[in-house]
Amino acid sequence: MPRSIDPMRAVTGELPLDNEQWAYEVKWDGMRVISFCTHGDLLLRSANGLDATVRFPELAGLAHALRDHRVILDGEVVALAPDGRPDFGLLQPRMHVSSPAVAAERAVTQPVAYVLFDLLWLDGLDVTPVPYEDRIRLLGDLVEDGPAWRVTESHRGSGAELLEAVAAQGMEGLIAKRRGSRYEPGRRSGSWRKVKIRRRQEFVVGGWLAGEGNRASTLGALLVGYHDDAGALRYAGRVGTGFNDAELRALAEVLSASAVESDPFDTPPPRAVELHAHWVEPRLVVEVAFGEWTADAMLRHPSYLGRRADKDPARVVREPSP
Repeated sequence: MPRSIDPMRAVTGELPLDNEQWAYEVKWDGMRVISFCTHGDLLLRSANGLDATVRFPELAGLAHALRDHRVILDGEVVALAPDGRPDFGLLQPRMHVSSPAVAAERAVTQPVAYVLFDLLWLDGLDVTPVPYEDRIRLLGDLVEDGPAWRVTESHRGSGAELLEAVAAQGMEGLIAKRRGSRYEPGRRSGSWRKVKIRRRQEFVVGGWLAGEGNRASTLGALLVGYHDDAGALRYAGRVGTGFNDAELRALAEVLSASAVESDPFDTPPPRAVELHAHWVEPRLVVEVAFGEWTADAMLRHPSYLGRRADKDPARVVREPSP
């Protein structure tokens, strides 16, 4: 059984027109995690392949529940608000922990749930070529819901109704998955489609601007971008809202440790931004919500959501549509 798998990724798009050929799952707002369960031992890896096991000690019971098997599972770790909705902000204190003692404390104060949505390996068999609906059936038969994990629900042929329901609950959107499709490790595939209620994606931070007014002594805005098909880092705009005081302090520490002299963007910001920018190594990935892309490929009304230590900056691109 492999000890690392690059997860399959979805494109961004609209609800499919051939509705009956697709199944729909809620899009969970959290951290993508691949779990490796081997006769009671658990290894958790983030989407960029880092060992995340220490961060989520409450998930150790999953491997115990599956102790008679060797399995690889795909899913999303989420933190739930009091109303039961996933809240990415609440997950932030859990995503960046390296101390087992701190992780144990935070597991009590802000527990997480692991929402499982795919089965990749079962007792020596690679099941990624198995059709989607059969993998989901096998996953449901294998895993019983536990205190900190559960199997997501898959709905066939009801995309519009389900999207309306998740919108009413203030959730992020749906994942449409083509029936009969295989799991494609490491690929962004049109067989999985993100249907978002509001636009959001990851961006790479290449610099920052100092604040004004009551934020004059701290961060005012992040300068963010994405990689194009040639690997160039393209400037996409500045993000100046969505921060709380604690996050401003944390970002200031991270950014000061990665300061550089020159502009890392291959397509530079406007001259007025360049004159006042502080540059950093383009290795910090952040999640941003925004209204739309402008005609000149800039973000409109962006808002900061959080840091993504689970994402590889080199793989951050403008999310494609099908």
